[in-house]
Amino acid sequence: MNAGTIVIVGAGQAGGWAATTLRERGYIGRIILLGDEAHAPYERPPLSKAVLSGSVPPESTELFSAERLAALDISFRPGIAATRLRLADKQVDTSDGGAIAYDKLILCMGGRPIVPPLPGVAWGEGAAAFTDAHGVHVLRTRDDALRLRACLGPGKHIVIVGGGWIGLEVAATARQAGTRVTVLEQADRLCARSVLPAVSAHLAAMHAAQGVDVRLGVGLRAVLREPGESQAGRPSQSQSQSRSVAELTGSHPVAELTDGQRLVADAVVLGVGLQANDTLAREAGIACQRGVLVDQYCRTSAPDVYAAGDVAVSTHAEAGGTMRLESWQNAQDQGTAAALSALGEPAPYLPTGAVWSEQYDAMVQIVGFPALAASEVLRPQTDAGALVSVALDGGGRVVAAVTVNAPRDLRQLRKWIAQRALVNPALLQRPDVPLANAEIR
Repeated sequence: MNAGTIVIVGAGQAGGWAATTLRERGYIGRIILLGDEAHAPYERPPLSKAVLSGSVPPESTELFSAERLAALDISFRPGIAATRLRLADKQVDTSDGGAIAYDKLILCMGGRPIVPPLPGVAWGEGAAAFTDAHGVHVLRTRDDALRLRACLGPGKHIVIVGGGWIGLEVAATARQAGTRVTVLEQADRLCARSVLPAVSAHLAAMHAAQGVDVRLGVGLRAVLREPGESQAGRPSQSQSQSRSVAELTGSHPVAELTDGQRLVADAVVLGVGLQANDTLAREAGIACQRGVLVDQYCRTSAPDVYAAGDVAVSTHAEAGGTMRLESWQNAQDQGTAAALSALGEPAPYLPTGAVWSEQYDAMVQIVGFPALAASEVLRPQTDAGALVSVALDGGGRVVAAVTVNAPRDLRQLRKWIAQRALVNPALLQRPDVPLANAEIR
């Protein structure tokens, strides 16, 4: 396909890469890029780090400027969202009252932070009724980062709900700004869904050493707003406790925990996960399963409709089945793959599971799929802050790895994962044996 109209819904990383890839591959037709934010496509990883700390301006996250998009003859429409997909007519209705006909459609709507329906957190119909006006925050956009930044600094206290990657990155940035930080995690370890136990323990120790109050097995029950308010919004039985909270907080939010404790905070930050923005696709009849289902070529169940990035759910036997990847690398690679498929140049998209996270002076890197692991092997490190965790399947083959400040080892581990190499666990644990020599040939 080299002419016609390709509409891309969503101007994040996946959408930006899809649009520019079309032009780079010689597509001469019309490209329309719809974005519900006012900003041109930008990268999200710096939001919880450099942008939140104020060390770089938010504009520095820009991936493809409006000027570059214009130079590529890409019709970028900021602040214009898709409101309905009319597949039979091959049209997209938009929030400005318009309708756009397409020949090919690429869905890159991304996701939105999960906002639990708790008292004082969300009200009305679902997460759309969420507001941070009373000190409850999420972190997904540049504007979110700027609002949260005002709550950091010496003498401030934030409560972070969720001990996953976004929660831990915010915790690290806040501590470096002199903020007192409490992290609540309902599970019995940090990042339980994405790493194995030894890595969780390393992360917990790292944050504890920086003064973060990490509380495992504890969640948020409510955010109180009025003196004496209980979890159900009625005066609590302990009026003396309520009075002391009120005297301390004024207008500050009070986090009521599932263990009954209350924490006065300058901000409550929700980092409990991301849900796919698949409503438009589901309403249009496209197959969805906690996201838009796609095949290895990024094709959805609807003709001429593709999906990529945080909204897409794909099935890969090498990765253990159905999955939705929320990472910078996946958004870029899958956005590119979707564009190639739309052009009639399909190539199987094979994700690597690559994820990275910066916390304090630690660079955490993940490759592969820890969900496939039957065992975890730690390789001793001379640097106390370093870590190498190797995940093996039941046959002793390398299926995933996590390193902290060990980029040299990661290169070998990445190679092993691609090859499903068989290794000797005993040799992996011997620092006197070069890593490459642990492979069973």
